[in-house]
Amino acid sequence: MIDTHAHIYLEHFKDDLDEVVKRAQDNGVEKILLPNIDGSTIESMLDLEKKYPDICYPMIGLHPCSVKEDFKKELQLVEEWLGKRNFLAIGEMGTDLYWDKTYWEQQKDAFHFQCELALKHDLPIVVHCRETIDETIDLVKVYKNQNLRGVFHCFTGSVNQGKQITELGFYLGLGGVSTFKNGGMDQVIPHLDRRKVILETDSPYLTPAPHRGKRNEPSYTSLIADKVSEFLNLSIEEIDDLTTANANELFFPTKK
Repeated sequence: MIDTHAHIYLEHFKDDLDEVVKRAQDNGVEKILLPNIDGSTIESMLDLEKKYPDICYPMIGLHPCSVKEDFKKELQLVEEWLGKRNFLAIGEMGTDLYWDKTYWEQQKDAFHFQCELALKHDLPIVVHCRETIDETIDLVKVYKNQNLRGVFHCFTGSVNQGKQITELGFYLGLGGVSTFKNGGMDQVIPHLDRRKVILETDSPYLTPAPHRGKRNEPSYTSLIADKVSEFLNLSIEEIDDLTTANANELFFPTKK
């Protein structure tokens, strides 16, 4: 399995990181993909890649909740890093109106800037969209004929929204909410394009049942896989194969 979205470079994991990575491997997770947040997280993320090569893979991007007055400087930093070395994707980027609506226009500007970077460097984008899924679908539609690709991370939308996203060629990241008793995803996942679903934890956030309220970690990818297999009426082995193939198609297209 591949955990396509985990922030295990954060302080939440400073005391037991080796154990966290080992548990992930013991639970069948062979790769952990690391979305960046902003300039303050790049060093710790790249340190993690050095410590666990061939397991941890970094992305570069500016999270919408970090879009403030200085967002253009942050975007310049993203662009500079893309000129220095390879990254797996542009992310975590996107839009968010849950916490703060102050910088909505700047969030859209940052979104388009990072889409252009993705096209220039031929990379997928990893899209955060909290309380903004329809608006973000519209932002992506601008690039419909430009072969922009990526994933809507933490997908919790409707069947119709999922259909719009996959018809744009994008993937759907399924995480801990899929396991929530009243999360509503049991009514959505069975109707999604299974060729476009991938697994993620968003560690340390959105911990799946039965561990809600505790720190999330990549080993819990297996719990999400179990629930998705139930909704899609596939065996756990089939879900492992399916979602790993999908993740490889998006993030490691030369390693099919």
